[in-house]
Amino acid sequence: MTIDHLTTLHGLPVHDFPSPDEESGPVPAADTVAWRLSRNQGYGGESFEECWDRFLDTVDTARVRALVLGAGAYGSEFDADDPAETAGRLVAAADRLTGLEALYLADLTFEESELSWIVQGDVTPILAAYPRLLEFGVRGSGNGFEDGPGLQLTPLRHEHLRVLRLENGGLPGEVARAVAACDLPALRRLDLWLGAEYYGCTTTLADLAPILDGDRLPALRHLGLRNSEIQDEIAAAVAGAPVVARLASLHLGLGTLSDTGAAALLSGQPLTHLEELDLRHHFLSEPMMQRLREALEPAGVKLDLEEREQTEEDEDRYVAAGE
Repeated sequence: MTIDHLTTLHGLPVHDFPSPDEESGPVPAADTVAWRLSRNQGYGGESFEECWDRFLDTVDTARVRALVLGAGAYGSEFDADDPAETAGRLVAAADRLTGLEALYLADLTFEESELSWIVQGDVTPILAAYPRLLEFGVRGSGNGFEDGPGLQLTPLRHEHLRVLRLENGGLPGEVARAVAACDLPALRRLDLWLGAEYYGCTTTLADLAPILDGDRLPALRHLGLRNSEIQDEIAAAVAGAPVVARLASLHLGLGTLSDTGAAALLSGQPLTHLEELDLRHHFLSEPMMQRLREALEPAGVKLDLEEREQTEEDEDRYVAAGE
């Protein structure tokens, strides 16, 4: 799976904050774009710290609505700052970034850093420092191959967060449990990429049970439990999950979904109320794909069955994003 740079965040086009010697053209108003700060320290030029300080000094930070941090702020341990330093900068700037509504950490492509090598740290202080944040996305965890604890989250209450995305080649079980234990009364969209055990995934169905129960997420309307080696088991659990009845969209793609999981979905609670069911990147047979179409498309469900993968044996199935 190709992971590209973000082009939009929070409905705003992503705009690269220019380097000091770059011909950047007209500078957009601070609140009209999602600003991306990205510097690869290992190849000369200014460091990310210098880039960050220059951004704070030249942009009207009180009007910044969306921020994307890329290479230099994050990456492997060899070519990026310590994630604790990056988190510290964000926390320290909270009194200046008073209008921040959306934040995305580690917008890196495969060429800049493989997903499993992106080192993350404790994101709890960032969420606590921005209580009015509406959207928060994190790519990578660092729990697979890099030294250190990797991605961490302590359960907290956040009044305003509407979108939470954790894109991982290997999601730690303790992070999934922390998400499930958070008090997020406004959360409308939750997207978790679980990944593969080889790349650090320790998340189990039991860790996801409070999310599927739905009591702690009263506003949830869009759920993604994707990119998993246990996609069939997740589909079977979703088939009877109370949260599904109030969802508008369900994303179970990018993983190892087979006919077994799809049959469980079809034999469970009705899914015809959904606006969208995304199963992109799957291992379904043609007859099962047809069964899904016949069951859901007449009811108006937008069904994504693109990227059908084929293997000789079940054990050859693979997630779309691991490395």
